[in-house]
Amino acid sequence: MFVNLGHAIVFFARTAWHLPGALLRPNQWVPHWANALLGVLPLAAAAGLAMGIIAWLQLRNLLVPYGSVEALPRVLLLTVVWEFGPIAVAFVAAGRLGAGLAAELAALKESEQIDAAQVMGMRIIPRLIAPRVLGCILALPILTVFVDYLALAASFSAEALAGTMTWMEFARASLTYLHLLDTILSIAKTCIFGYLIACAGCYAGLRASGGAVAVGRAATQGVVRATLLVLVADVFLVKLIQLVVM
Repeated sequence: MFVNLGHAIVFFARTAWHLPGALLRPNQWVPHWANALLGVLPLAAAAGLAMGIIAWLQLRNLLVPYGSVEALPRVLLLTVVWEFGPIAVAFVAAGRLGAGLAAELAALKESEQIDAAQVMGMRIIPRLIAPRVLGCILALPILTVFVDYLALAASFSAEALAGTMTWMEFARASLTYLHLLDTILSIAKTCIFGYLIACAGCYAGLRASGGAVAVGRAATQGVVRATLLVLVADVFLVKLIQLVVM
């Protein structure tokens, strides 16, 4: 276990080291960025709409008995922007990208294409791993902004259909306690989520062995490891953001 942990730490560190170099080669990372963006977008849109309506239903039922309906938009906005939006995108990306990257690299490894590339002198992490990780890192903040807007639009639509507040009242109350720094930091932490998700998926794919069955096993491991890393990282990032803001 400790040997595998050491290999994983070295892999994550080497990938992070090569990310600036990968950024200078847009022809390599832009296709992976587009694939990550378009691949996660439908699931993220569904998650944002469902999250906005569910949050509105739960919070309204909680606030109405206390006569605090005017606080509903403010609570909705803060919970969605601070936590629900980033973590929803991270979970969707962990399921979609974690499995996809793991299966893709496991298939390349089992077909010996990675071994052939190494024999020809290609460095795997700078050329094969870093562009995929960078694409995921740059895709998640955009998806988070999109999900936040969808969730808030769904909440207002539900309020307009079944509530009492107008759009001006909803918007004015929403922005009362939201600050720019809070928003930037909450969206920026999804870059770290994207790094962890992509690295976990790629690492699971490169470590796969055992024939065709290894591809499915690597996809499962990619999802599980990416999800666990997101959960652990979110605990520390939330506390770090609180310290910075305060």
